[in-house]
Amino acid sequence: MNYQRIFIKKHASIFFFIGLLIITLSCARSDSSSEKDVDDSLFIATGKNGTILTSSDGTNWTSQSSQTNEYLRACAYGNNIYVVVGHAGTILTSSDGTNWTSRSSSTTKNLTNIKFKNNMFMVVGASGTILTSSNGISWTSKSLDSTKTLWGIDYGNDIWVANGDNGTIFTSSNTENWDNRTSSSGTNVEFNEMIYGANKFLGLGASGTIITSSNGTSWTSQTSGTSNGLTGGIYANNSFIVVGSSGTIITSSNGTSWTSLTSGISTNLRGVSYGNNIYVAVGLSGTIISSLDGSSWTLRNSGTTEHFRRVYFKE
Repeated sequence: MNYQRIFIKKHASIFFFIGLLIITLSCARSDSSSEKDVDDSLFIATGKNGTILTSSDGTNWTSQSSQTNEYLRACAYGNNIYVVVGHAGTILTSSDGTNWTSRSSSTTKNLTNIKFKNNMFMVVGASGTILTSSNGISWTSKSLDSTKTLWGIDYGNDIWVANGDNGTIFTSSNTENWDNRTSSSGTNVEFNEMIYGANKFLGLGASGTIITSSNGTSWTSQTSGTSNGLTGGIYANNSFIVVGSSGTIITSSNGTSWTSLTSGISTNLRGVSYGNNIYVAVGLSGTIISSLDGSSWTLRNSGTTEHFRRVYFKE
């Protein structure tokens, strides 16, 4: 007698149920993984009149409700939360980039930029405003001896560096005490952005201004090859990409020698980011362009004519 065949036949329904359970769990795991991939791969573009757009691929964009009409200027992600900052002390948070909640900043000053570095959110703004938070919800104001508006902030080499109006530069190693480095900037132009990459800081500003520093204290002026205002930049794929007025895009591997790229547009660009193997730049009048290589750019449909200020991708 074939006992093995009898055993299998007798328990066939059990084996069928077990097999069905395994398939169901496998599918659920796959769906969960797919959802996580989407959530972890999100571009967020922010701009005037409470504009927030999201995209997983940098090509197709979806408008989200921010529940505010304030000018939203920047976004950052850290400790499992997105944070957007804007004018009139606006701070919004979201766990998914879709549903946004207003938070108290305890200020009505315009907030202009945000970064999450060294396990901390750092926000800068008008009249020397600096706010910090570990969770994006509770915020602490820091004292800065300046009435200048700060437009840029970044962290590297164990130091925070902020820049702003009239060549203003401040540095801090602990977020409590800030040193004025304005005299070493060598310029009185308005800085629009501060970025860090390749072990150096880059200050970007009006009239094609680029200054570089490894420590935030000593700065060197670089030749950008353009007189257009420079308003945004990133370091990705071992190169800097900087954008600015009149469709300006320039690139450099070292922050010193710069090459002009063709954006294909004349609209002012304001911000740029990189993720999911694609570059995305945003600008005035709802402009969004993307590139797979940083050289050839394609205009995308944003579905809005609002001015963008920045685009962010969670690293």
